[in-house]
Amino acid sequence: MSVELDATTYIHAKPTTAHSCILPSVLDVLESHFEGSAENDVFDLGCGTGGAAAALARHGYYVVGVDPSSDGIAKANVNYPDLPLNVGSAYDDLSREYGTFNALISLEVVEHVYDPKAFISTVYDLVKPGGIAVMSTPYHGYLKNLALAALGKMDDHFMPLKEHGHIKFWSKSTLSTLLLDAGFDNIRFEYVGRIPVFAKSMIAVAQKPLWRRRRSGASPREHSFPRNGR
Repeated sequence: MSVELDATTYIHAKPTTAHSCILPSVLDVLESHFEGSAENDVFDLGCGTGGAAAALARHGYYVVGVDPSSDGIAKANVNYPDLPLNVGSAYDDLSREYGTFNALISLEVVEHVYDPKAFISTVYDLVKPGGIAVMSTPYHGYLKNLALAALGKMDDHFMPLKEHGHIKFWSKSTLSTLLLDAGFDNIRFEYVGRIPVFAKSMIAVAQKPLWRRRRSGASPREHSFPRNGR
């Protein structure tokens, strides 16, 4: 059975409720990373309808984004025609097409991917040495999961009947392992929504080292990113 990567449909092009909770922390992370640098380029992997990318652009960042949903990108192109947002997925050779970036964001995406290793390899290739990847995902901790189970809320939380819903449930430990195995380091976490132990989402911030021995069979893909976005 094949999976339609572009089958997701969207009601509007505004940032989601989750993004409204996550974006302030993401903006703080980016501001700290760039510290006023003119090289303020960000790649949005899984940009949906462009709401988060548009919010970053309003803060002065140059944003390029892709999403596998043709419906989402169609809405993004109508609502944010000046932003280079295109159909694409983490299973494509995105660094060859778009180059590398000083920062990458991927918000509430990793829980949807079928092949996390392919996903994080693409993330790694898109980030310049010394750059950062900023990823958010619903938080799954022992006490939170215990509370959900005790209150009979597990079905509502995991949404098993929803098409294109969450298929991976990440903890701090498993997401750290994914990032470390890809080659990232200096990993730290922030928690947003409620108190940390019951947080709605967690944000992982990871840095790509300036120097690293080339992975077996891999080749460097350092390109300049296209300013026209096409």
